[in-house]
Amino acid sequence: MVSPNIKTKANHPQTFAIVIMAAGKGTRLKSKNAKVLHSIAGKPLLAHVIEASAQVVPAQDIYVVVGHQAEAVRRRVESTGVRFVLQAEQRGTGHAIMCARDQVQGYQNILVLSGDVPLIRPETISRLRDFHLSRKAAMTILTAEPDDPAGYGRMIRAGGDRVKAIVEQKALNKAQQKIGEINSGIYAFATKPLFAHIEKLTTDNAHHEFYLTDMAALLVQAKANVLALKAGDAAEVLGANTLVELAGLDAALRARKCGELMAAGVCIYRPETCVIDAEVEIGPDTVIEPFVQILGKSRLGQDCRIRSFSVISDSRLDDGVVVRPGCIIDQSQIEAGALLGPYSHLRPGSEIGEGAHVGNFVETKKACLGRGSKANHLTYLGDAQIGAGVNIGAGTITCNYDGENKHVTVIEDGAFIGSDSTLVAPVRVGRGAYVAAGSTITDDVPADSLALGRGRQAIKEGWVKQRKERKAAGK
Repeated sequence: MVSPNIKTKANHPQTFAIVIMAAGKGTRLKSKNAKVLHSIAGKPLLAHVIEASAQVVPAQDIYVVVGHQAEAVRRRVESTGVRFVLQAEQRGTGHAIMCARDQVQGYQNILVLSGDVPLIRPETISRLRDFHLSRKAAMTILTAEPDDPAGYGRMIRAGGDRVKAIVEQKALNKAQQKIGEINSGIYAFATKPLFAHIEKLTTDNAHHEFYLTDMAALLVQAKANVLALKAGDAAEVLGANTLVELAGLDAALRARKCGELMAAGVCIYRPETCVIDAEVEIGPDTVIEPFVQILGKSRLGQDCRIRSFSVISDSRLDDGVVVRPGCIIDQSQIEAGALLGPYSHLRPGSEIGEGAHVGNFVETKKACLGRGSKANHLTYLGDAQIGAGVNIGAGTITCNYDGENKHVTVIEDGAFIGSDSTLVAPVRVGRGAYVAAGSTITDDVPADSLALGRGRQAIKEGWVKQRKERKAAGK
């Protein structure tokens, strides 16, 4: 059954489709969230599988079988353009394919993936497809030889690539327990023999479910061509049934990502300490120091240096940007040659111009800091439009919130804002104007003017001496 608002396939010329199993609960994760929505390397497990699949077939030829939290799963990945099949009652992998029959039986072949195998590579999917098609197989099983095969069904080969049977762990005899080749749960099928025999699946098992694994025995009995193809890397087919296993997959994907970046010329010191999401892009000759996090869809140019303990999320850094230790950068844009930190906090909507400086304990939010401008110390710039060549003194605050609404502060090119100034928005400081240190500015400042907004200093000579004398006299 197709989920609501999703169009079905009609006479599509492609001969090959991919079906991704994503209906399960994942009860061993001890989580209220659907298993395939758990994230590693910055995006859900399912999104990784879809991304790999979409490099092999068009998105419209990918069918995701959803069930548990179906609408939540659909919302998270519908932007990819894949189609959805609803498995309203989860009765096993064989049942999932039964639910998808109307949508995929028009294809000559389908490839079945699990939504929780995020390490699968498009090259491996293509290799399985091509092997299956070239050998005209009814079913091709992707196998692997992990270090520890315990818990997996074992492949019993009839000789060469031909499969005799798949034997589950609990049914293995003493000799079969020595077999290291496992069933990955990833298959290619010719649809005609698949659907000719799928109704023969039974629920005569401990969980009373229809297992797609059993198709191997059915097709062998029918003297169909059932083959096995071993994956080059066993890690590609590993899923996650526990949070510990999920963490292992996350570490593997991030290690792979760091390896790809370093192969492309990015210098990453101690990559095992860094957290870099799968969709991050970094230019060559950029240096990433230990304990850095670069998250989401961040884009870093060439010749940048990101120093330790900085966190960059969904932001763009152009060439030659230096991020000193401990900076937080979120949904911001940093132009070439800018210098940030240490301990700067750039909140969403910050735009830092070419060669600008944002320094120690400076916080920005929806603020544009122009080319060559500087805010080096202890400053909050919120809802501010700041021109080029502006100097923002230490302790400056743009007061953008009146308790109900946010207002904008504008500081034009070349202005100088003295330390500990308070600019009460909405307010404009004109081109080349000066604001004296310690001022509270509530009115616009014309260009090339000096604004002072502080009380006049008074001096009472001898006051301290007199105070001490009164205290000594008990007065």
